[in-house]
Amino acid sequence: MKNDALSNIQARRLALVAQGFGKPKREGTANWTRIEQAVQRMNLLQIDSVNVLVRSHYLPVFARTGHYSHDTLDQRTFGKRKRRFFEYWAHEASFLPLELYPLFRWKMERALNHKGAHRYLEKFARDQKAYVDEVRDFVKVNGPTAVSDLPDPGGRSGNWWGWGKGKIALEYLFHTGEVTAATRRVFERLYDLPERVLPAETLNAPGVPENEAMRRLIDLSAQAMGVASEADLRDYFRLPVDGFKTAMPSLIEDGTLVPVKVDGWSIKAYRHRDTGSPRKAGANTLLSPFDPLVWERSRAERLFDFHYRIEIYTPEPKRVYGYYVLPFLEGDRLTARFCLKADRQAGLLRVNSAHGEDGIDAVQTAEAAAPELRRMATWLGLVDVEASQRGALAKPLRQALKRS
Repeated sequence: MKNDALSNIQARRLALVAQGFGKPKREGTANWTRIEQAVQRMNLLQIDSVNVLVRSHYLPVFARTGHYSHDTLDQRTFGKRKRRFFEYWAHEASFLPLELYPLFRWKMERALNHKGAHRYLEKFARDQKAYVDEVRDFVKVNGPTAVSDLPDPGGRSGNWWGWGKGKIALEYLFHTGEVTAATRRVFERLYDLPERVLPAETLNAPGVPENEAMRRLIDLSAQAMGVASEADLRDYFRLPVDGFKTAMPSLIEDGTLVPVKVDGWSIKAYRHRDTGSPRKAGANTLLSPFDPLVWERSRAERLFDFHYRIEIYTPEPKRVYGYYVLPFLEGDRLTARFCLKADRQAGLLRVNSAHGEDGIDAVQTAEAAAPELRRMATWLGLVDVEASQRGALAKPLRQALKRS
């Protein structure tokens, strides 16, 4: 593999290995060591509120490790003694390893100095300073606080997803790092002071200066992606344009990022200097819509020729594939997509639609997908998989499920 040129399949394999799909261990029940190794490759778990299948942050771990206990991850997410994550805005709302906390202090400082990305929050904090002070004091006195716990949370408004003033104040304090997420209650964030939530060594670690933090976050992004465009690298942690443009050239100059031309890409690309030359990569597994391998839709299209759009907010009559659709990774290709729902009352994993990509062997893909759907059902505590007749892959999938 030449340093300056990659075929698309080489780029895809680099991406798969970087994301933990080199030779993933998915048999048996994964312990914390396997889970942590998977998360360390991704650097974060994106959070989403949709729960038609399972909360989204559980799925990328399952894709890489197979069966594991939700409780094992929960204890490290919110447990006081075993906590290994903090919650913050990275690639959207995310759980991040504690060791990355110093790399995000610059973002908290930007928000505190009213120079952050969410200017509406900062304007509110200026205009409603007395109220924000009251909310901060309430959290200090009362501990873990939900919006509904505030004495005057305000009603829903037309601003920011209908947030009331209590939610806006708490989110401002969350952005500045003055409060953090203590836990979640039925997915509602409970806010508390960082010193009552995070380990002392995390809070006492000196913040990394902004330019160096940018360099290190771009470095981590490149390691997590294997090969990426500038837009991909900036998007991974949603870095600001100004800081990214300042830091990026030095990473190219010192050889951390190696410029490459990827066959079929019309944009510049870079691989991390520590990437190897994998001849094989991949797995048979289902991917969350918020999995780092596919969350940037144009990148998924470049790497896999897979056009993917989430249709949760699309009116039902206009949906093409379904409400909550998971791409299926078959080896090193994305070959199908399944609209899934966990029907806990019936004990069923429902496949509401099954669609294969053009040019696949439908029987082969169905045979590969059936045991993975059963593996997911078992992991979710469901007793069976039931596939509807919707989608061109539905018939071979139903037949494969009978044999699996």
